[in-house]
Amino acid sequence: MTGAQTQSRRTNLVQERKYKCAYCARAFSRSEHRSRHERSHTKERPFKCLKCRSTFVRRDLLLRHDRTVHAKDGGIPLTSEGKRKPQAKTAATAPAPPAKKTRIALEPATLEHLENNDDLEQAAALITELHHAACNAILVRQEESMMEEKLAMVTHQELPVFDRAPYPSLAHVPWESPATPSDCEPIMRSASQTSYSNWESENQQESVTSAHLSPRNSSSKAYNGSVQIHRSVSPYPYPTGQYPESVQSSASASACSPLAPPQVSSDEERTQILANVRDIDIEGTVSNSFKLPSKSALNRYLSAYFNLFHHHFPFLHPATFRPSRVSSPLLLAVLSIGALYTFEREQGCMLHVASKILATNCLSRDQRFSSRNCPLWNTQTTLLNMIFASWSGDASGLEWACSVKGLLVNMVAGGRYELQLKRDQRGSEIPSVEDWIEEEGAKRTFFSVYNFFGLLTMTFNHTPVICNNELESLSLPCSESLWNLDYTDEHAWREQYAISPTPSFKDAHNCLFKGEIPRYSAFGARIMINALFLEVWQVKRTPKGLSNLVAEYKDKLHSALETWQKSVDYCTSETMIVSLNAPQRGPPLLFNAMAMYRATCARLEVDFMSIQEALRYHVPEEVATTMKPARNLIPRSPAMTKVIQLCFECFQIPALMGIRLFAKSSALNWSPEHILFGFDLMLILTLWLNRLEQESATCPPTREEAAMLEKIRDLFDEDSVECGSRLSVAVSRIWGGMLAEVVVWGITRVIGEAFDLLSQTLYDDDETGSMTSTSTTSTTPEVCSPAADYDDMDVAVEH
Repeated sequence: MTGAQTQSRRTNLVQERKYKCAYCARAFSRSEHRSRHERSHTKERPFKCLKCRSTFVRRDLLLRHDRTVHAKDGGIPLTSEGKRKPQAKTAATAPAPPAKKTRIALEPATLEHLENNDDLEQAAALITELHHAACNAILVRQEESMMEEKLAMVTHQELPVFDRAPYPSLAHVPWESPATPSDCEPIMRSASQTSYSNWESENQQESVTSAHLSPRNSSSKAYNGSVQIHRSVSPYPYPTGQYPESVQSSASASACSPLAPPQVSSDEERTQILANVRDIDIEGTVSNSFKLPSKSALNRYLSAYFNLFHHHFPFLHPATFRPSRVSSPLLLAVLSIGALYTFEREQGCMLHVASKILATNCLSRDQRFSSRNCPLWNTQTTLLNMIFASWSGDASGLEWACSVKGLLVNMVAGGRYELQLKRDQRGSEIPSVEDWIEEEGAKRTFFSVYNFFGLLTMTFNHTPVICNNELESLSLPCSESLWNLDYTDEHAWREQYAISPTPSFKDAHNCLFKGEIPRYSAFGARIMINALFLEVWQVKRTPKGLSNLVAEYKDKLHSALETWQKSVDYCTSETMIVSLNAPQRGPPLLFNAMAMYRATCARLEVDFMSIQEALRYHVPEEVATTMKPARNLIPRSPAMTKVIQLCFECFQIPALMGIRLFAKSSALNWSPEHILFGFDLMLILTLWLNRLEQESATCPPTREEAAMLEKIRDLFDEDSVECGSRLSVAVSRIWGGMLAEVVVWGITRVIGEAFDLLSQTLYDDDETGSMTSTSTTSTTPEVCSPAADYDDMDVAVEH
């Protein structure tokens, strides 16, 4: 494009901005853009929910609210009440019935607006919106079909989750020998083609090399592929070198089969569970109104918990977990989380409340209660209830969790003291299998509490309540293979126990700071990166007057983090297989630990304290308001460029999987920790890109920054983002859309909406900057306006 053509285009752009804001000097090319902008002045919320009292600034937020709050199955977007039934095989030869015309529901206000509107441009925009909805109707029905298949994975009581997966499982890849790119490529290609077959046209089935990207998906439209992500990079997000030879040699040749989740085997066992609830509910607070789910529902919740959640917090012992024998409050807490993963949120909340009441009543009526004689099941129940409440997406749930935080800390302190006394009394004698299961379960519970409190600190800036020195005497947890070994074969257990290294927390911590690579389990690696994060948190809150000491200690932390990263390759071999589908290297705990490692390295450079505190109150608008000013906290330095590399790795993972596949499967297969860890990383990446876009004219990118920009731009289709000038908007909107796709934990919805609002703010700024640069004939790269309605197009650029 010549300079004259560019100047003419910019002049026309200014002339087209004839819709001026009544409250400021802004002008827009479309009246609906002006109306949306003016609502920021008037605080008007015209879109009202007909099912509750909620109001919204934009229609897409109303649709998302309806989909996540009022839709059936606890938030799954359903656009039709009927469910498809599989057709008989003979139907394939029968003539296809005539296609039904899609009826588009119009609001009365929209019809009146069309009839009385003299503005041809605005009327054309509304008609275009209806045209898009009609064209996408078939894709919507296809997405519903895929979602129903996904739900069937976890709701079908006969088949385990991994047998009904809509894409091939990676579970056959042994943990002790991570797949190389060549090993993983056929699996991911097959997975991508299988999952996309009902979404993409035949000429786009090679989605392993180009996965369509769309950050928004309301119940009235489907992904339309306005932005593409390329798979020009390695399909594995982490280094693909094999484990050291010494580690591989100790691994068994074949991986162990996944353990079947505990189940309720008969109606008599369900009756026993109900009797247990009534026996422990002496006050009658729960029994009068409590209704125990059916046997099939109980088994569905148990399967979802142990198949999808347990591997991220593995403190329960599946082999000895008997639903009719465990304490009722603990069982109800397990069932409540399982109900979330089957998208039965109301049932999950009912079970959660009943568990809290029973556990609280047990503590209050025990006059001899102390932290030393507190049963382990009560500690585990309180932990699960705190997890449920803190990640529910409700500010009141987080406040309740904070109110019992001190109680849980005391339980851990007393239980840790009693555990140490037992070990001192036993000395060097090897415990029996039963004693070891009890002691290992207690230790795993205490470390799970420690990790969970670290998540509260990272997400909401809560002051740590368990210090590292309180756990120094405890040995780190054993491998998952040993924890899930057949305990009835005591001889095999003793052999495996003798060769399983379990260094103490203190020894492993000292090794990291000395530069020595410790050898621990995957759970141990997750614990140690949590310990390093808490030290980083303390450093960031050290008074500025001690800057010299802080700089010296930061160097030590950098070295310890590098040593920790190297130690991942030396973790104890794991041969167990789980039914999760994710492009992860090693067991889920290592996958989670690597995510926390990236977030910890980023936190050494940037700490968004104000955003973390705003997130406590779960108001997306308030969170988004604190996001944009945080751009000033992002320096342009070589150290920050290294952090951006970590952010790129985080964003690369869904790009390698395929955005749709990630959005549909991450809620079930990935821990919510990944979303919480990725929050800082995606915000840093977005604000760093936005700062480069704003300063490109006055301060061009350095060589390192330009190289990183090119890597990020290479993930996108070259026609999707012009000149890279809108990468910040694209990244923010993509991340927000993915988090709002399938919601299990409400906190992800809050974060997703905040990112979505941030993307709109950045887009509005770009629009203003484009107008300013045009009037002053600046050389800033041009930012083209996206499609007319924010709901219809995502981050595509008009040409």
